[in-house]
Amino acid sequence: MTTFTKITGNETPLIEVDASKRLSKIDPMTYGGFTEHMGRCIYGGIYDPTNPLSDERGFRTDVLSALRELDIPVIRYPGGNFVATYHWQDGIGPREKRPKRPELAWLGVETNQFGTDEFMQWLDVLSEGKPQRVEPYLCLNFGTGTLDEALAWVEYCNGTRDTHYANLRRAHGHPEPYRVKYWALGNECWGPWQVEQLTKEDYAKKAVQWAKALRLLDPDICLILCGQDGTSSWDHYVLQECINWVDLHSIHIYTASNEHLKNVTAPLMAERAIQITAGLIDLARIEKGVSPTKPPTKICFDEWNVWDPERAPGDKGAEESYTLSDALAVAVWLNVFVRQSRYIGMANIAQTVNVISPLMTTKSGIVKQTTWWPLWLFSRFMRGWTVACHVRSGVYDGETQPAWLQGTLGEGAPWLDVSACANDDGHISLAVVNMSETDDFAVELNGIGNNVSVYTVSGSHVGAINVDGKEEVNVSEGKWNGEGKFPFPKHTFTLLRWKS
Repeated sequence: MTTFTKITGNETPLIEVDASKRLSKIDPMTYGGFTEHMGRCIYGGIYDPTNPLSDERGFRTDVLSALRELDIPVIRYPGGNFVATYHWQDGIGPREKRPKRPELAWLGVETNQFGTDEFMQWLDVLSEGKPQRVEPYLCLNFGTGTLDEALAWVEYCNGTRDTHYANLRRAHGHPEPYRVKYWALGNECWGPWQVEQLTKEDYAKKAVQWAKALRLLDPDICLILCGQDGTSSWDHYVLQECINWVDLHSIHIYTASNEHLKNVTAPLMAERAIQITAGLIDLARIEKGVSPTKPPTKICFDEWNVWDPERAPGDKGAEESYTLSDALAVAVWLNVFVRQSRYIGMANIAQTVNVISPLMTTKSGIVKQTTWWPLWLFSRFMRGWTVACHVRSGVYDGETQPAWLQGTLGEGAPWLDVSACANDDGHISLAVVNMSETDDFAVELNGIGNNVSVYTVSGSHVGAINVDGKEEVNVSEGKWNGEGKFPFPKHTFTLLRWKS
């Protein structure tokens, strides 16, 4: 949590860190990923069997190596909007017998050459060398799918008895269960773009009935409710009706603006959405008499990112070319998750490769977009416990995207967007985004060590990009002795790290 005091004129900005005040645990699942059958995320992204950079299973080894740098704890699959017409049994068994299907979310053709078993195998490879595996998170088809089909998928993945779908998995060469814990009860079922869009009343009734049956089959699974953006009547209603049956509540938000200050402040809407959703969860638990012994119902922010669908249409592959401004926005997004860690049970950047992604593939290699670098720094260092800090700064009090955000910011958005954390080995990390396009700030820092590692994401201007053969935004590393004021240059993201 970060508190804030507005200053004006010639007053000196201040950031004060109190590492002794550990406020809430940062769930490792905050740094999750998402792979959807959309554009080049699967085919040509993680799976590219004709490319010389792929292994004998068709998995791009350069992508695997890059993703290991992020220490991703969980990956959502197979959608997304795609899942509303996806039938999982099309994607198992001999590849030559798998049917090609029209794909209605992104208006393509699904070959089904990559399915459940390939996804689980890819996660096994991605997990190599890690103390804990990368967890699978599967989304059920609440559009054209049936409860019988969903039960069969859970049995195929998790079944241990002598039953049909467990035996089918064994026949396909996988004797041990996959132990898939996380299952979503549909995706964006409220959306008019969905095949089989549902009203909140119809969705809630269906979700409860599916949850009952799924838990009878496997009582150990974690069920994730389909919310909207955390600020809607949909969220309020489905939580009221379903709170006793679910473990997490999913919300989705994307932000974007072609104007830098609107772009970089837009993720603050997610902070308000988290706070509102947390209140709706508490209200539902209170009114429905949920036992206090039941674990907290947390938020699963399983789609978030900077994305302008007009700039990068989904049916054209949604390949964004991200700028330094977008990288700073992603850093603000991640600051929000750290500040609000009390409420976050999982978050998944959309998506992991090529589709609105920090990582792009070419035929001959990979490109780490501008947004890769804040994600890389946060996933490496911003783990452990959120700690208290206070910011004294000037503010941006102009127009925002969305417009309603401006009215919730009170005195405005601090020019310095800040979060801090402490991990169990005694390291403290301070993440600071200077959102200003024009002003450097010399800041008084209190509670900081005297042997500080400094990581700075920067570029010559907010429109700087990284593309194949040209890297205009990257990370520079340095040291600081902790003396005097620390300079935070304009339009930069800086991470300071020291041992307490």
